[in-house]
Amino acid sequence: MKQVKKKMENKNIGWFLLAVSILIMIFTFFYSNALDDAVRTSCFLQHGDVESCEMFDSVTKQTYFALAIAGVLLIVSLFLIFSKPDEKIIVKKIREKKVEKKVDLSSFRPEEKQVYNLIKENNAIFQADLIEKTEFSKARMTRIVDKLEGAGLVERKRRGMTNVVVLKED
Repeated sequence: MKQVKKKMENKNIGWFLLAVSILIMIFTFFYSNALDDAVRTSCFLQHGDVESCEMFDSVTKQTYFALAIAGVLLIVSLFLIFSKPDEKIIVKKIREKKVEKKVDLSSFRPEEKQVYNLIKENNAIFQADLIEKTEFSKARMTRIVDKLEGAGLVERKRRGMTNVVVLKED
């Protein structure tokens, strides 16, 4: 079986509320008329006069209250029916072609080039992983990353007790 999902739009909710408010009004009139007849009969038998009976006033107040609620529902439903639907906003993402910038590594030593290439391959790498892969000391790696950072090629970001070294974006 195929299930059809119907989108709850303002217009559909408005039509539903309109039907509910009309039903409330119809039931209110039927109930009010039946109650009026019962109150008239009861008041006439007890008091002889319908106008002086307190129950008659309370039935009228209850009827007006129910009609007021139905009226509010009617107004809200009409507002929902005639309001404009939400406009769909289409966001189009344009992927920029990454233009690989040419980096002049001729002034760097071979170990600095090696570290830069490792960072470039991974886009981001923990400094501890660089130490592990290159087998350089912590101090030596720190100096190499400092030099690359000073040249504006990489950036160090603190992550807890270690650093993440990433390629610097322009």
